Amino acid sequence: MTQAEIFEPMAPGQIRSRPLSQSLTEACATIREHYDGQPKVALILGSGLGSFVEQIAGKKTIIAYDEIPGMPEARVPGHAGQLVFAEVDSVPVVVMQGRSHLYEGYSPQEVVFGVRLMLRLGAQELIVTNAAGGLSEQFSAGDLMIISDHINFTGKNCLAGPNDESLGTRFPDMTCAYDPHLASIAEKVALDIGLRLRRGVYAGVLGPCYETPAEIRMFDKLGAHAVGMSTVQEVIAARHMGVPVLGISCITNMAAGISGAPLSHGEVAETADRVKERFGQLLFGVIRELR
Repeated sequence: MTQAEIFEPMAPGQIRSRPLSQSLTEACATIREHYDGQPKVALILGSGLGSFVEQIAGKKTIIAYDEIPGMPEARVPGHAGQLVFAEVDSVPVVVMQGRSHLYEGYSPQEVVFGVRLMLRLGAQELIVTNAAGGLSEQFSAGDLMIISDHINFTGKNCLAGPNDESLGTRFPDMTCAYDPHLASIAEKVALDIGLRLRRGVYAGVLGPCYETPAEIRMFDKLGAHAVGMSTVQEVIAARHMGVPVLGISCITNMAAGISGAPLSHGEVAETADRVKERFGQLLFGVIRELR
């Protein structure tokens, strides 16, 4: 088969394949039963950051992931698992309130299905956010970091396998995986609202366990500033489809061996909740600028 495929389990030991473009068409048709607009900006909200949806005023159209054909469920606490359509200062947006992860057992192609769906619906920019561990002693829990680049340590790539030329080229360029212009907009907004933004490289790992202190020292030597278990596959898919990306990490904890404290998902959620207001201010400001 010449088109990209996704794989769906049928029964133990059996797998069936379907063209990705067909699955996206079916998912779009389901969306159009509830929402007939065209989003301009797509957002992915990471662990504990889903409260941004509650900060958006006005009418919203909300569709649970399990109602969308081909869309994987979000099973991790802090990920609501729903697609939200709304407007921010007259800018139509589509928001993934929660994501799926490789460590949940999903394939890379399943993990990026939501990204591809939002872009197929017409979104022209992608803002991807995550909770991450800080690798620099200059960082503090609660800092927000613009992602300047990433290192893919997951050992996987969502573009592996047959390529669908209708989605993108076989060998996409990743020189500017994170768009410099969108990053400059975020930095301007941060300056206007008095928010200090960090900037750095994000290391994406498979998970689900947190990294060892030795691994953290390795990432630091390789030039990473934050580490997490998401994002890189989504950005690869977006760049494959030619859409510019802004990445924002919320530094929810200091990585293993830096603070000396044990790590927990509870700390991640607590820190994300603490920064939700300034995180929201930043996102609102960036979306306004994109008008």
